[in-house]
Amino acid sequence: MILLTPELRERLLANGRNRDADHVPVVRFFNPVGAATWLATELHEDGDTLFGLADLGFGCPELGSFSLLELQAVRLALGLGIERDLLFAGHFPISAYAGAARVAGSIPEGERVLRAAAGGV
Repeated sequence: MILLTPELRERLLANGRNRDADHVPVVRFFNPVGAATWLATELHEDGDTLFGLADLGFGCPELGSFSLLELQAVRLALGLGIERDLLFAGHFPISAYAGAARVAGSIPEGERVLRAAAGGV
């Protein structure tokens, strides 16, 4: 799977040029056979370094940078790799996702909390 379309890449790069903002995540990546989830808000000019919320499934989601190339290189069982959530639409700033994920223990649980608080968005 192509993790970033040209449109997503441009949106992430635009956010990366304005790093002082509390951006809404542009893209969600996930491990289809595990618990890891990433929400990306920015792409640095190097074309590899993403910024956002990373949750490797150990109960401690963190804001920080991660590598697009490393995500693309992951090989999982059954020949699968990391995938992009094709239906993802960010509705809240990354700080809201981070706060909810820390309290709930994971990005997916934090997303459920945020949707419920917003009336099912």
